[in-house]
Amino acid sequence: MTDAKPPIDFWFDFSSPYGYLLSEKIDALAAQYGRKVRWHPILLGIVFQATGSRPPADGVSSKGKYMLHDFHRSARFMGIPFNPPSRFPLPTQNAARAYYWLHGQDCALARQFAHATYRAFFVDDLDISSPDTVLDIAEKLGVDRATLAAAMKSPEIKARLKDECEQALAAGVFGSPHVIIDGEAFFGADRLPQIEHWLKTGGF
Repeated sequence: MTDAKPPIDFWFDFSSPYGYLLSEKIDALAAQYGRKVRWHPILLGIVFQATGSRPPADGVSSKGKYMLHDFHRSARFMGIPFNPPSRFPLPTQNAARAYYWLHGQDCALARQFAHATYRAFFVDDLDISSPDTVLDIAEKLGVDRATLAAAMKSPEIKARLKDECEQALAAGVFGSPHVIIDGEAFFGADRLPQIEHWLKTGGF
């Protein structure tokens, strides 16, 4: 009996459009090749501060205008619903904290929450920075609102998110989405074909 293949690590921020696009595809693709995916929501603000980077899509510069256009084009190309949020980007610590608490209770439920949160922002234009919005999303999945509200404020969950951000930086993560397969890093939703080829061939 052979050992199970190691999981793929998927690092992302809930305010990342390309993170949203990849989140809709990565699990199904990994499953085709007998892999599971570990999801790691992080805070790009902390990553950018540590790496000296800045958000790429300011909507004013030529690069920013291009990327805003490309969000739409990439979503169409990948067949994923996309409605540009009216407030962008947003702080996502509340959503990330909720995810990690839910993950400690039920991994599948946490994954459902992550998808619902991404879609709430990039399809329904909801303010996912708001604790109430995050709690609304979780409550619709059957999560007890009061319990989650308390957990999101707990020192343990705040420390968990901080630790995940530190782990991301240690792993060389500098943006979202960032996928690491057997030590090989892929940045961006447009790397999906390369990710598939890597999984299929075992490396190239």
